[in-house]
Amino acid sequence: MYTSTKACTYLYYSMRTAIIIGAGPAGLTAAYELLEHSDIIPIILESEDSVGGLSKTINYNGNRIDIGGHRFFSKSEVVMKWWQNKLPVESNGDDILLTYHNQHVELKAKPSTDKTGDNAMLIRHRLSRIFFAGKFFNYPLNLSLETLNALGLKRTVSIIFSYLKSKISPQTPEATLEDFYINRFGKVLYNIFFKDYTEKVWGVPVTSISASWGAQRIKGLSLSKTILHAFLRSSKKRKDIHQKETETSLIEKFLYPKFGPGQMWQVVAEQITRKGGIILKQHQVKSINNGSTAIVSITAINTETNEEIRFDGDFFFSTMPIKDLLNGFLSPLNLRAHEIANKLTYRDFITVGLLLKELKIKNKDGSAIKDNWIYIQEKNVKLGRLQIFNNWSPYMVSDPTKIWIGLEYFCDEGDALWNLSEQEMIELAKTELQLIKIIDKEAVEDAVVIKVPKTYPSYVGSYDEFHIVKTYVNTFENLFLIGRNGMHKYNNQDHSMLTAMQAVQNIKNGITDKSNIWSINMEDEYHEEK
Repeated sequence: MYTSTKACTYLYYSMRTAIIIGAGPAGLTAAYELLEHSDIIPIILESEDSVGGLSKTINYNGNRIDIGGHRFFSKSEVVMKWWQNKLPVESNGDDILLTYHNQHVELKAKPSTDKTGDNAMLIRHRLSRIFFAGKFFNYPLNLSLETLNALGLKRTVSIIFSYLKSKISPQTPEATLEDFYINRFGKVLYNIFFKDYTEKVWGVPVTSISASWGAQRIKGLSLSKTILHAFLRSSKKRKDIHQKETETSLIEKFLYPKFGPGQMWQVVAEQITRKGGIILKQHQVKSINNGSTAIVSITAINTETNEEIRFDGDFFFSTMPIKDLLNGFLSPLNLRAHEIANKLTYRDFITVGLLLKELKIKNKDGSAIKDNWIYIQEKNVKLGRLQIFNNWSPYMVSDPTKIWIGLEYFCDEGDALWNLSEQEMIELAKTELQLIKIIDKEAVEDAVVIKVPKTYPSYVGSYDEFHIVKTYVNTFENLFLIGRNGMHKYNNQDHSMLTAMQAVQNIKNGITDKSNIWSINMEDEYHEEK
């Protein structure tokens, strides 16, 4: 039941209901799975006027922006099939072999279900490189002849000896992210390619970040694996999308919705509505009425009408930041957990979209570069990463003769960078790209700035005591925290989906222990790049 306290109108359901906070990948997946596997009716409360959360696609003058970049691949067979069932995989007619979970799955080229053929997933080649000292380096690094020439003999020798030293005498205990990196890459390579970039992203010294961040995101990747991968690449060419046996940072192909990641979640939202689910946009959660062991109801504000609405439910899913969730509790039962939650920190995100006549950087033969992402390692700019949206999908740019790029800046909400005006931010972006000789300012034809708060849950601040918060929220038997911000865990979208799927299965099977939800992305199954 949900109740409009202003209009005093009531809507009853004969079936059980689940109130879901947030229409991102986790929230939408939870709603879809509830409709597929239970008699529970989901009601999604989304504060914005669009769905997709961090995986939405923003359309600016016909040019689309993927916030942060979302490659559609997973070592979860369930997730891979789930995606393919929503958007068919488009190809040139050849069969596609995907390898993951030690299984080979052959995908057939399928026509789109609509007449336009727009609802489809494309197969894209992965190319991410590092831009350092005005040169490109493969990401992840490998000791190819090209890399050796770019680094120089002296630096290469020092990298190798430093790496060998880290194997003979590793950093123990491995407490910080710096220890984690040095043990896997050696101190010299760490100082060249990891230290400054990591501090640019997180805004704090690497020594203040827990090693658990590295264990979650890039566990298993090391210099020795990059060397092995380079050998394997030179020894045979693969036609498959190799998933299970390859560290995620080394995967070379992925799926991508024709019009960006938001297309996937728009399709899912439409299916949820058709199946009887309810998605209420521009509904901001105001308070959570909690009992001692269960959540009773949620009150939200319709930001269009300022109407307060109470939502009663049998189950509650939250993808909102934990600090905001707990601050909404009407009856705080563990003040220590609330205090810790309020001290959790986040890293925020600014994307500057630039429409260009051309890029100055090109391949040696003069052709356009094919990078999806370029990691900017230059110390003299604030820019962290550069996306070329044309290379994610040609349909992301309205005019194929133009180059549509996204400059990614990492900041803290309210800091000097965050507080720059749109024009100041655009000018900074153009100036920095010209400084490192990637563009000429005169090539810019249009620009936009997008600011996204709480993009990256941080592993600093009060995170060392996060287990107290987790134990507390788990005492509410009908409350399920899912997704990146919901769990304050640096999940990719497939991890977020898996947490939602597991929560639904727990409800379906009467499982009250939530440890299987929290353990997702803690195992050696899937880890993303730095």
